[in-house]
Parts: sequence; structure tokens; C-alpha cells
Amino acid sequence: MVHTREPLLVGVDFGTLSGRAVIIRARDGAELGSAVHDYQHGVMESRLDAGDRRRLGPDWALQNPDDYRDVLRRAVPAALQAAGVDPQDVVGIGADFTACTMVPVTADGTPLSELEQFVNTPHAYVKLWKHHSAQPQADRITDLAHERSEPWIARYGGLISSEWELAKGLQVFEEAPEVYEAMEHWVEGADWIVWQLCGTYVRNACTAGYKGMYQDGQYPSTDYLESLAPGFGSFIVDKVEHPIADLGSRAGGLTAEAAEWTGLPEGTAVAVGNVDAHVTAPAAQATGPGQLVAIMGTSTCHVVSGKELREVPGMCGVVDGGIIAGRWGYEAGQSGAGDILGWFVDNCVPGQYAAAADAAGMGVHEYLSSLAEKQAVGEHGLVALDWHSGNRSVLVDHELSGVMIGQTLATKPEDQYRALVEATAFGTRTIVEAFINSGVNITEFIAAGGLLRNRFLMQVYCDVLGMPLSVIESEQGPALGAAIHAAVAAGLYKDVEAAGEAMGSRQQDAYTPNPEAVTAYNKLFELYTFVHDHFGRDHREIMHTLRALRREAHETTSSA
Repeated sequence: MVHTREPLLVGVDFGTLSGRAVIIRARDGAELGSAVHDYQHGVMESRLDAGDRRRLGPDWALQNPDDYRDVLRRAVPAALQAAGVDPQDVVGIGADFTACTMVPVTADGTPLSELEQFVNTPHAYVKLWKHHSAQPQADRITDLAHERSEPWIARYGGLISSEWELAKGLQVFEEAPEVYEAMEHWVEGADWIVWQLCGTYVRNACTAGYKGMYQDGQYPSTDYLESLAPGFGSFIVDKVEHPIADLGSRAGGLTAEAAEWTGLPEGTAVAVGNVDAHVTAPAAQATGPGQLVAIMGTSTCHVVSGKELREVPGMCGVVDGGIIAGRWGYEAGQSGAGDILGWFVDNCVPGQYAAAADAAGMGVHEYLSSLAEKQAVGEHGLVALDWHSGNRSVLVDHELSGVMIGQTLATKPEDQYRALVEATAFGTRTIVEAFINSGVNITEFIAAGGLLRNRFLMQVYCDVLGMPLSVIESEQGPALGAAIHAAVAAGLYKDVEAAGEAMGSRQQDAYTPNPEAVTAYNKLFELYTFVHDHFGRDHREIMHTLRALRREAHETTSSA
């Protein structure tokens, strides 16, 4: 164990399948050690992994909240050990979380799923960000907002997502009234884990604005909510409303119990929670106007700051101070990216490809990428839509689904893999163009997240966008960002921007576009846009009907 004689920080990144803790040196952001803990229960999408293992419906995605505590119990001590540092040198801890991962809890923060009477009740468990079965509620929320000309609807691109707090809360109210009645607080995962660390429940300004629809000092009105569903009018007052703290502020000090879990000193400063995407911007030194950060993992989130308020159709929200104080923070995203590629490899690749990859000393993703990158743009004759988890931006419709056009008996797995990579890149270009066309200038594209490890994929994005791509230098962008906020909470820097300048870093123009590929992709993007608008705007009833048939079949099977 080394006593550094200078302040250290802990950043904890709670992802979809695991949590990662990283030990960070406050002076320069150096990463001294890290550890990962996989969630024991993973993502529950077909059955509860508890009680009577009750079957779940289509588009459900639940988690067990104790898996998050296990990250504190296991990953943080392991990271300290890996770094070989004295825990007494740690002065702050920060956490980021997947956005709109909702935890129904009692007054003291106990998750309802941990109460005996709710062990077999799906609605009592954590609803992960990609829980999309509240789409009917989201549609009603959107329709009523336009009917009443609610002023806040424009701040969310004119469409409300099934991923967000209100849609998921309404689903609980309508489908599990006993859970709704027992629920004292409807809490974002980012705020719940901070509550576990310091014993204080504080809402963070980021999720309150983007996912809780808090704008200009207020939530949607009681009258609106009551019109949405009789009896639901008190939802905000009874279940949601709570003091909101600025990003980078101190939520409290580490409790004795949390100190025992983590191995850190009791009283260590705990930063207010934040979202994995938004917290990454200062880690990439990308908080200036027009610097768009794409956090590319299982899904992709796009965040960018601006000086002026603009209304961008189909984005996830614009919040004053949502990324950095004093600027408007814009967010958009794609519900599927790495998830889509993972699904394809797990379900659609013949065994001989896995054998060939193994013989070449590669993983299957790496092997397919090595084959796909040898192709010329358009050689596979395919165009795909990246909607396997629905569309977050710019259509905001999780009833949409994946499409691949142009397959023949000669189509090979590497062709399909490349088409799916290109589809996610086209989805990102659609978002970038929506920002630009609405007056939010994009001056730099900075990539972060796990997909950076695939250089073929990154070059495709560069060529599809037709602009240089910068990349964050840290492999632990969200965790570093959480530590940056912890540094401010501990009083080491005056604000998040200053901490990011000292502790963050990026490699500018790490990828540059190939002019020939750019020209070819412009033609393919025109086809993507046509198919995108055909299935997503003009004839979306096709996919909506397929989803309805799927639900009906599931209900019939469940009844039987």
C-alpha cells in the first residue's frame, strides 16, 4: 500500500450489465487502478430471477437493486487494492448511472422488491433504462401534451419517451396499484446509489431535467397529470418532488455502513449523482458549445452544450445546466448500438465463424470486423435500420423494430454485420443533422465508450459523418467523469469545467474521413433516410401492428 500524500478520488460507473470503480489522482486525472463487478442478476427480460420466477411481458427490462450495492462492496475495495493506495488518501467519491433506471422505494430508501410481499411482483423491481413496455403510456403523455399545448413538450423535441420517469410511473399506477400505493419515492438509480452512500436523498439536476421533465422550476402540472389518468394528479407531489442539487455539489458524507462496504473513510465527500453520458463530457474536455460527445456502448447517448436555447425535433431534452453550469445541455440518443451487434453475434453467426475466429486468435466481433473492413462501401448491397431496441432519436418510438433490406442467398454474416454497423452510424448522422438543422452547431465530434475498441467501426462513423472524430483518451470515461464531479464536491476545484480541464483529456482528430468512402456513404445514407422515413413516419403502423400481434400472442401463451 502506497501513501500518495496527495488527494485521490473514486469514480463508480454503473452500466447496464456491470459496475466499474476507478481510482483517480486529483491532480491530473491519472487512473491508478480499477475493478469491475458483473451484476449477479444481469438484466431480467423474460423472467424474474427471484421468487416464483414470474414470466415478464415483451419489452420488459428489470434489475435487482442489490446488484448495485454489490458494486460498492466488491469493485471499490478491489480497485483500491489494484491501485495499491492508502484509502485514507481518498477525499471524494462520485457515481454515474444509466439514465432513467427507476427504483420504487419506501420512505427510507428500501427498494420495494426487497419487501416480502413484493418479491413476486415485477413492477416492484428496478425498471432499467431499456424497459420499453410503457410505450402506450408515453404515447398518451405526448398526445395530451400537444392537445393542451403544454409549454414543456417542445423542450423534449415534441415527443416523450417510454424510457422516462413519467411513462414508467404511469405504467406502475395503472398496472400495479398496490405497488404504486406502497411506493413513497420514485427514484433515479443515480440518486438512489448516492442515497446508499451518504444516507441522504438528493435529486440531481441532470435526470430531473432530462428524464423527470423538470423545466423552468416546475414539473408538469397536477391538472395535466389528473387529465392523463384520474387519481394520478398527485404523482409528482407524492412520489417525485424532492430537493434538487446542482451537478458537482456535495450530497453528503460517506456513512459508517457505506465506509465498511467500500473500505473508504467515513465522512468522505459524496458527489451528487449524474448520468453516464453527461458526466463523460468534462472527462473528454468537451463542455464547450458545439462539442458533441457520443458515448457509444450498448446504446449511444449524444450530448452537446450550447449558449442559446433551441428546439430540436426528436431530441431527448434540453436542460439549463444539464451538462455544465451556465449553458444549455442538449441530449439525443440511440436505444441500440453495441446491443445490436451483440445480438447479431449471439444469434445469427454460424458456428464455423466462431471456430475461424478462435483459430485466428480473435473474438467473433473482431473477426467479423476484419472481414467487413475489406469490403468497398455498398459492396454488400444492404441497408439496415438500427431499431432493434426501438428509436430514441429522432422518432422517439420504441414500437419500431429492426429492418435489413437487400439480402440474397449470397449474403454472408460479415455483410450483415457491416450493414448493422453502418445503420448505427447512419442513426448518429441523422441526429447530428437534426441538431445542425435546428441551429445547434456541431463543431467537433468526440467519441467515448466501449465501442472505441473497434477501429473498423470508428472509421465507418468517421466516413458516414464526413468529419474528423476525436476520441476520449481515458478508457473509463464515465468513471473518470464521476471522479471529476467528486473532486468539485470535495472542494479541490472551483467547478466541473475547471476540474475537467485538469483531469480530462482527448485525442483530437484521431480518425479522419476517406473522401471516396464519404461520397459513397452519402448515396447509401439517402437510401437509409428513405427507409427510415418510410417505416418510421409514413408507414409506422406496420411495425406497430407487429408489436401488437406479439403482445397478443404473449398474453395468449401466458394465459394457457
